[in-house]
Order: sequence, then structure tokens, then C-alpha cells
Amino acid sequence: MSLGKLANCSRCDTLFVQVVRDICPKCNQEVEQEYEKCARFLRKRENRGSNIHVVSEETGVSVKQITKFIKEGRISIEGNPNLGYPCEVCGFMIRTGNMCESCMKGLKHEINQQLDVDQRLEADSRARLAEAAAYRRKQNSDE
Repeated sequence: MSLGKLANCSRCDTLFVQVVRDICPKCNQEVEQEYEKCARFLRKRENRGSNIHVVSEETGVSVKQITKFIKEGRISIEGNPNLGYPCEVCGFMIRTGNMCESCMKGLKHEINQQLDVDQRLEADSRARLAEAAAYRRKQNSDE
């Protein structure tokens, strides 16, 4: 059984013995209380149409923390049709993943462009090496 290691809490920077989580026991307790506030708020039928900003305002829990609850699967978006979280690139509200479709397409386009540039550079490098080898062979045959 591991005893854990000393680490700084990622939330409050306090030194603690880390066994499983990256936050200290005090912060973990606060996170659990925040989760309960959100869950209690969303259980009420009249609040199920709320978006993440309304949930944040009404509970006092940050949008970032609510997003984390959703991504961890602790808060379900199934029964909450307006509940989503911001795209990590542009802030557009999404319900799955880290990026919206538009940002995903942009990223794919950039990756494909970079791959094309890399392929051209590699082909150019091979051509230069071939030219250099041919030049050396010609120099050797002329001697």
C-alpha cells in the first residue's frame, strides 16, 4: 500500500499528502459541497431548462467547476436540454468533447496544412540529397 507523496493542492496550493486526488481534503470537501448545490438545483423540475451560466449564478459555483462536473459525468446533460459548457477555443456552448464543430474543423484544416508543408519539405530534402549524391558521383567519376 502506497503512503502517498507530498504535493501542492491544484486548487489552493496548500501542501498535502497526495494519495489519489490532486486537491487537498479541505478543497475536496468544498468541491463535493459545490456538486451537491448544483445537483440539488438541477433536480428541481423548474430548473432543468437552465444553462450553465444560470446554474453558476444561482449556486455560486464557477462555470469552470460545473464544466468539470459535466465532463466527469457527475452532472448529466441528458435531462437538461440547455445545459452545456463552453468550447475551450471559442467559448461556443457544446455538449460533448472539448471543442465545437467549427473549431474542430479549423484545427483539422491547420493540421492538414501542416502535414502538406511537412511532406513538401521532406520531398525537397530528399531531392536535395539526391542531387548532392549525384553531384558527388559525377565528381568521383571525373577524377
